[in-house]
Amino acid sequence: MDNIQRTLVFTATFNESENIEKLIKLINSQPYQLDILIIDDNSPDGTREIIISLQENFKNLYLINRDKKLGLDTAHKLAYNYAILNKYDFLITMDADLSHNPDDIGFFLEHLKNHSFVIGSRYIKGGKCLMKKKRLLLSKYGNLLIKYVLRIKCNEFTTSYRGFNLKKLKNFDLNLVKTKGYSFFMGTIYEIAKAKYEIKEIPIIFTDRVKGYSKIPKLEILRTLKNLFILSMKNLMTKL
Repeated sequence: MDNIQRTLVFTATFNESENIEKLIKLINSQPYQLDILIIDDNSPDGTREIIISLQENFKNLYLINRDKKLGLDTAHKLAYNYAILNKYDFLITMDADLSHNPDDIGFFLEHLKNHSFVIGSRYIKGGKCLMKKKRLLLSKYGNLLIKYVLRIKCNEFTTSYRGFNLKKLKNFDLNLVKTKGYSFFMGTIYEIAKAKYEIKEIPIIFTDRVKGYSKIPKLEILRTLKNLFILSMKNLMTKL
């Protein structure tokens, strides 16, 4: 990159001791100047201790440990505020379970030079989702439903692999997103579109986790449908 931009890569963790060291090393193997922020919700499996031990060798690695499990939405808002407070130009968010390939960070950086918001999409040309059958169907058709209901020009609403150009997003505040849990990701796209920012999709290949277990509650589908209904009502009221 011609002009060096200060970039923060963020992930939230809860019981990711089997994945976190590999993820940190893969991010640091990228040929860019990156800082890494991890917000851990007091994982009982030793995730925090692994991160602390890695800080001895990786001076660009920062940890915020919270006393209890406070949710993905609050972790992402905290990271967003941290990035602004510490004057980063770009914020890239991703999962901690190795489902997002750190090799794609370069593509995010390239597009963030000219776009306010970039999202890694599994459902555009060149993208792929390698989830198992049931989860794949729920994800694929869930994203289609969200696109249809919200009438937003975007094919991907639920992945956390996304980039924010904090200098361009002057009229956007992540703290205004009211949806909680995993619906937070859908709510963020809604607020981005409502603020009239272009959504730039780039293709990614999403791989299912190999180690550890999914933290998505079984009731999350119902919560997402409820939040989708609320957002659709907001859309309707705005047009009236």
